[in-house]
Amino acid sequence: MVFVRKRIALVALIGLLLSPAARAELTAASPFTDNMVLQRDLACPVWGKADAGQKVEVKFGQQAKSATADADGKWMLKLDPLPASHQPAEMTITAGDKTLTLKNILVGDVWICSGQSNMAFGLGSSTGGKEAAEKANIPGIRLLMVPKRASPEPVDSITIKWSACTPETAVRFSAVGFYFGRDLHEKLKVPIGLIHTNYGGTPAQAWTSKSALAAVPELAYYIAAAEKMVADFKLADLQKQVTEAKAAGKPVPTTQPRKPNLTHLPGGLYNAMIHPLVPFGIRGAIWYQGEANAGNVQKAIEYRTLLPAMIKDWRTNWGQGDFPFLFVQLANFREPPKSVPQAAGEQPWAMLREAQTRTLSLPNTAMAVIIDVGEAKDIHPRDKLTVGQRLALGARAVAYGEKLIHSGPTFDAMKVDANKAVLSFKNIGGGLVARGSAHGNLSGFTIAGADGKFVTAAAKIEGDTVVVTGEGIATPAAVRYNWANNPDGNLYNKEDLPAVPFRTDLADPRATMPAK
Repeated sequence: MVFVRKRIALVALIGLLLSPAARAELTAASPFTDNMVLQRDLACPVWGKADAGQKVEVKFGQQAKSATADADGKWMLKLDPLPASHQPAEMTITAGDKTLTLKNILVGDVWICSGQSNMAFGLGSSTGGKEAAEKANIPGIRLLMVPKRASPEPVDSITIKWSACTPETAVRFSAVGFYFGRDLHEKLKVPIGLIHTNYGGTPAQAWTSKSALAAVPELAYYIAAAEKMVADFKLADLQKQVTEAKAAGKPVPTTQPRKPNLTHLPGGLYNAMIHPLVPFGIRGAIWYQGEANAGNVQKAIEYRTLLPAMIKDWRTNWGQGDFPFLFVQLANFREPPKSVPQAAGEQPWAMLREAQTRTLSLPNTAMAVIIDVGEAKDIHPRDKLTVGQRLALGARAVAYGEKLIHSGPTFDAMKVDANKAVLSFKNIGGGLVARGSAHGNLSGFTIAGADGKFVTAAAKIEGDTVVVTGEGIATPAAVRYNWANNPDGNLYNKEDLPAVPFRTDLADPRATMPAK
């Protein structure tokens, strides 16, 4: 009898040890690793998993905070706001007899660096990038690379690890992100954490949660289309299996629906490459994307709604208010136009640039104009230094409140004086400049009269205005500047920042748009 009781007790103990609750491990969320940067001046969330109902304690510096794991084993707490510090510190996370120790942690500013291939473009492949990488022993900058993957549903955990910025880690990192972070580190003298989460050739709807898309009437069709694509593919696969199983009967369809590409499905990249980071403390985000949404004028116009929806989605889900969101306007690309574009929609990249400009109506945003660094035959311009520097200017103004000019001249108003269109601008800084022209002659302007036919314009700087005229135009009705996929405008301010492309005729060519 004693033997039986001992045997039962042993079996019970083994069962307890093998039960899911007993086997549960204490974990911190994916972004919490050695070498990380915690966001300064913010009540930073710290979260992870433990046994259900277990008390978890986090110690960092002089702070000790605790939380209790819920029924699913999830726990979260917030540290009190911390000042910036280059002094490496440790974080200990304890639950019961289990302890995690994270080492070499700094406190500073954390930035998300996201988008498609031009943000993913490695430092070592950019102009001067290998030389920059060789000098990139910068202990105050930390780098985190998120693996490229997509998922139909949100993913809570991924395998990632922070690393110190060294020549070996920097050379593979986003060139734009590196230059942006290096500039801020030099100017602010605080640690900088950069999170590289990018996927080449991907559209903005894949970086937006499905719930956010579904909530916008103009974008909800993405959800229905994706669900139909998935359903059709599953149905086709089932039909094929049935046909093979019966070895007779229904023939395999001659055209199989395309297997869904998760990297293009709504929410596919948000689920796998953004959701696992939320709500890690951040200062803001930089974004370089748009090429994949500029295929036609319809998509370009839609971007006016899509990009703001994505930004609002991220801000809502992060729960850190309207954090700074800085984005890059599309560079010049493709062959320059052989004639003056007439319908605005002839140039979809110009239309998408306009959509990006309109997004500046959201609070705490800035745009880096790079209409002068593109390459006609390469969608991946090699000059990433200029891009990173201009983004850093935007961050210093929007995120850090510096009083500086961070944008080129921005169209403000037009008035007509006889045969002249007189244009005024914001962000003129030290004054307007015709870059590269000894006589102050401007290029890139076109003008139209009441008939709406645009012609190449003559334009000159007069004080803080630009005066535009055109042959045969007695009374100007509209002016465009750099309105082409690859324009040649040379209007800058004395801070050497290019003017933002614009048009004064705002009617949309919707009648000629292709169907969705």
